[in-house]
Amino acid sequence: MEAKRLGLLHELVPKATTIAVLIDANNPASEIQLRDVQEAAPRLGVELVVLRANVESDFAPVFATLVRQRAEALLVCSSPVFHSWREQLVALAARHAVPAIYEWRDFPAIGGLASYGTSLTDAFRQAGVYAGRILHGTKPADLPSVQTIKFEFVINLRTAKSLGVTISDNLLSLADEVIE
Repeated sequence: MEAKRLGLLHELVPKATTIAVLIDANNPASEIQLRDVQEAAPRLGVELVVLRANVESDFAPVFATLVRQRAEALLVCSSPVFHSWREQLVALAARHAVPAIYEWRDFPAIGGLASYGTSLTDAFRQAGVYAGRILHGTKPADLPSVQTIKFEFVINLRTAKSLGVTISDNLLSLADEVIE
């Protein structure tokens, strides 16, 4: 997913040659996320600045490093911590005029540039179906393991305009939701 988000961010900001990647230092998946992004970066012709955070007080220094390293865009990797501090991350990205892509639609809904990730609505629907089957007598061990297969790409055009980012017609046609 992170490599896909990096590719979309590169399409959103095609002139960016240096992209910052924010990972949750305490997330067990962060090394896999980082590896995926590092493998994708050369194919896109971008250099990465890896930033690590796991508490709110890390965010200001992270953005100071991002500015110092002249990163032209930001990929915020998937993390429950980042989701819980989404208002602060979106505000810092806006304050520093950094185009950023996130995992869930909650970010562009509050002013982030874009998101690409699993549909929480679909995941909750699947959880409801599971709960219903269990309530109707199916043993949980007899239920198949499922994974959400619906992904959402959301773009906030107001934010794009404020950042001076021109969204191509191709990207607009790929978006599941465009916030105007």
